Amino acid sequence: MPKLYEYLGIIILFYANEHEPVHVHGRKGGKESKAEIIVKDGTEYIITLKSVAGKPPLDNNDLKAFKSFVTVYAEKIVQKWIDFFILNKPVSPEIINQKVK
Repeated sequence: MPKLYEYLGIIILFYANEHEPVHVHGRKGGKESKAEIIVKDGTEYIITLKSVAGKPPLDNNDLKAFKSFVTVYAEKIVQKWIDFFILNKPVSPEIINQKVK
């Protein structure tokens, strides 16, 4: 279960047995949501928030922060997905302390 980022207390990660579409999970305080990333025309990223079966979703403020983060970091997240799942390369976690817009 590779941890990708920690952002404002939200842990952003892949599960080791993931499937397409590209997506990441955001966890905080026993709550979890996921964000699917659809790449359109190779440059546009469409982010869709989803619930995770059996888990309560992130609180509204955390959910907004999670979506903002995934929107800003979508290209990097997709690259980490390719590195980890296709190229079998390790990914290193990053801590982001500055709020993204």
